[in-house]
Amino acid sequence: MTIKKFISKSNLKKIIAFILFSNSFIFPNMKAFADVYVNGYYRSNGTYVDPHYRSDPNHTASDNWSSWGNTNPYTGQKGYKSNW
Repeated sequence: MTIKKFISKSNLKKIIAFILFSNSFIFPNMKAFADVYVNGYYRSNGTYVDPHYRSDPNHTASDNWSSWGNTNPYTGQKGYKSNW
C-alpha cells in the first residue's frame, strides 16, 4: 500500500475533521483545570474581597501567577515573588 493510496482526498478530509473535532474537546477544557473561581467574602477585619480567579492549588509555588516570571492572564499583572 502506497502513501498516495492511503491519503486519498476522502481520507484526508476524515483525518482533518478528526483532528479539528478532537481538539475542540481537549483545548477548551485545559484552562478549566488550571483556574479556580473564588467567591467574594468578608475577612475577619470586615474588609470585603471581590470575587476573582486564582491558579489551581497544588504543592508548588513556582507555577502560581504571583511567582516571578509568570503573568496573570486575567489582569496582565506580572509575578513578583521569588521562590528561591
